[in-house]
Formats: sequence, C-alpha cells, structure tokens
Amino acid sequence: MQTIPTGYTYDDVMLIPKRSRVVSRVHIDTSTRLTKSLKLNIPIISANMDTVTEAKMCIALARLGGIGIIHRFLPIQDQVEEVLKVKRSESVLIDRPFTLSPEQTLQEVRVLKEKFNTGGFAVIDQDNKLVGILTTRDTLFEDDEQKKVKDLMTKSLITAPVGTSLERAREILQQHKIEKLPIVDETGILRGMVTAQDIIKKKEYPFAAKDRKGRLVVGAAIGVKDDYLERAKALIDAEADVIVIDIAHGHSENVMRTIRELRQQFSDKDIQIMAGNVATGEATEDLIQAGADVVKVGVGPGAACTTRIVTGAGVPQFTAVMNAAEVAEKYDIPIVADGGIKMSGDLVKALAVGASTVMMGSMLAGTDESPGKIIFRNGRRFKIYRGSASFGAASGREQRTTGSDAIRDDIDQIVPEGVESTVLYKGPVADIIHQCVGGLRSGMSYCGALTISEMQKNATFMRQTSAGWRESNPHDINVL
Repeated sequence: MQTIPTGYTYDDVMLIPKRSRVVSRVHIDTSTRLTKSLKLNIPIISANMDTVTEAKMCIALARLGGIGIIHRFLPIQDQVEEVLKVKRSESVLIDRPFTLSPEQTLQEVRVLKEKFNTGGFAVIDQDNKLVGILTTRDTLFEDDEQKKVKDLMTKSLITAPVGTSLERAREILQQHKIEKLPIVDETGILRGMVTAQDIIKKKEYPFAAKDRKGRLVVGAAIGVKDDYLERAKALIDAEADVIVIDIAHGHSENVMRTIRELRQQFSDKDIQIMAGNVATGEATEDLIQAGADVVKVGVGPGAACTTRIVTGAGVPQFTAVMNAAEVAEKYDIPIVADGGIKMSGDLVKALAVGASTVMMGSMLAGTDESPGKIIFRNGRRFKIYRGSASFGAASGREQRTTGSDAIRDDIDQIVPEGVESTVLYKGPVADIIHQCVGGLRSGMSYCGALTISEMQKNATFMRQTSAGWRESNPHDINVL
C-alpha cells in the first residue's frame, strides 16, 4: 500500500526564535537573487495576473526594490507597450526617448502624450538628427490642433555629447534651468535623453531595482501555445528583464519544449527564463535541466485559485517550496514561492524554507497601482480580483490577447480553476510593501540573521496544532 506523506502549509509551521546578534532592523539586508544574474533589493514579485500587474504596479514595485511581471492577457503590442512604459519611466540615460517628426500635428501629439503619459518629446528629422524639443510649455495655450510640431517646438537647444556623466548632466540642467537634456553624437544624431525627473527619482528611490542601463526592471509572461514565440521575441526586443513561462501545470512537456525553443531561437541574447508553476522537487529538477534560470513554485495556494478543489491535485505550499528548494539548491538555481501569502509572516516562512523571492497576488490587488477601477458597494471601496483560470478570465481571453472581436463558441466547455471576487481598496501599494518588508526584517531578526541566505541557514521550524495557530492570533479580547 502507498505511503501517503503529509503536506504542510504556512499556517501549519512556526519558526523557532534564535539568539540574535541583530542590534537594529536597519542593519538587515533584504536583497536577494531573482536569477543568478538578476538581483532585487526586496524579495517581492507582483503576480502576472490581469487584476494585479501592469506598468503602474511594475514601476511602483521596482522603485521599492522588487519587480512586477506584466500579464500575458493582452495583444502582443499592448504588452510590449506596458514593458516600455516601465523602461522609459526613469533611467540614468533614456536610450530610447519618445520622439516626434516635425510634420506631425498637435492633435497627434496630444494622443501620444495621453498614450505614453509624458509631456516632452525630442523632435528628429528623417535621418534621426535632433532638430528640436516639444514640451508641455510649448503647447499649453495652443488651440490649433492642425498646427505642425515644427512650428511649435523649441529650436534653440542645449545638448550634451555621448558619454556625459550623470553628475555633469545634472550641472548642465541646473545651469540652464532646463528639465530635459538630449544626448547627441558628433553628427547630431539623438542617442538618448537625461531628465531632471530621473535625477530626482534616483535620490527619492535609492533602493530601486534597476538594470545595467539604470532603468527599472520588469518581467513579462508568455504561454506555451499559439503566438508564444512571437510574443517572446517582441518582449525580448523591448528588453524585458525576465520572460516568465506561466501555465497552471508547469511540469509538462509544453513548458520544457518552450524553454528549449527560447534557448535555441534567442541564443544570441542574454535572456532570463522563469518557468512554472510546479509543486514538487522532481518538477523543479526537470525545468532546471530544460534550461530555466528560476522556477516558480505553487499549484493551488492562491487566494482566487480553485485548482486543488476542481482537480484534486496540488501540494500544500510550505511543503512544495521546501521540496523544490532542496532540489534547486543542488543546481544553485533560485525558486519563487508563488501564492498563499496572507501576511508578512508567511513571506518570512517561505524565504526561510528556501525560496529566494515570493510572488504575491491578492495582497497587492486592490491597490492604486493594480489594474481596474474602484467600485463602490454599501459605501465602501473595492476593486476586482480574479484568478487567471477563473471563468471571466478564461472566457474573454481570446479577445484580450488578440484584440479581435471574436466571441468564443465553446464557452460551455470552460472548466474554471479560479474565482472572481472583490477586494477592499487598499491605497498605495507602497504601504503594503512597507508592512511586508518591516515584517520580514523582524522575522529575520528572530532568526538571528542579517541576510536572507543567513536566515535560511539558521532557520528551524516547529509544527503547530490548530490550537497553536489560534493562540498565535489575537484572542480573548475585543479587537478595535
């Protein structure tokens, strides 16, 4: 007869406090690896769900030291635009600034300003030579929508040569009282842009997670069918930092084939691949051997996921992460604990048992930065949150991913593995992250650890009973 193992979730275990040499939480280092070559300053990733992560969430999270993953339920170009919004949001040097042609009209400019959420454009001719700059100041009181850019732009320009340091750029901006400094080569061709806002943001967010060009990091998800290779190429060309192969059952031939195809077709690119979702050590090893740089662990623990109920399959999340981490450590490959995080203590447990990062969905849903509008119900504010395999997400997927008006004729064949819900409006995501990182720092201090890797070496766990869990929560009082 088969021996049936026991699986544990985060509520089933507790970290045993250790003697601590931590004098102050400010000395604790929360940095970690997403992949071998990609570092984050906090171990938090926003889930690639259509009610959680688009550009606004990615920008906010990367500024705080984490990373967001743009969901794949968009037309390819729309998903690329979300990646580019993040990459263009701030940089030491914007190497692909927004540009206009001198012949475009003010009407076209206003559409582009709305689309890209920017007030300034470099104006270039057909040879890519800089001929002017158009800012909000140039168009503020102009009413003629057909007026050409060449008649509105500022032609007297202050520029800097390629190779100008950030400090020198700051001096030029201050000296000339300007907000944008075009970088041009010796022939006058535009090679980039430095803005005053980027310099301000660098000081305002000193722990932001950035790429080698000083831009915020961002990931993007793909599937394993239809346009997945075309989508991957477009995202790689947009310089997404990590490509996430994301399906509900990641221990499949489709995922391993997709990893190998990406490695083969983009062998000249330094692409980082996250693959999942899986729930066992065996699955983790298979994805690593196929070429994954990081493995995403979690089948069914998400707040809006019903996979375990519908299919009867899954592994409680603490056990899944523990088993995956044990295998991944042999290959020096990081893992992501995806799902099941309800509070900062769960984040601490996931990292302590071996995850390098944690992916959150429901905790970040309902914030200002999550997609969707605020809705009012009984005088309270809410936002929509749904699982990626919920009925609503699945039934409208073709229309969202292709941009077509196609209506599925097999809607009765959908078997949902998630639910749709509302979550309370939570305000800025920075408030949530502050609480999570504060809890993490405290949890690390209870383990006597100054770094996440040190916590993983020090951590020991104890099983707790349901009475122990009740004791851990506020009890026998009236909570205000």
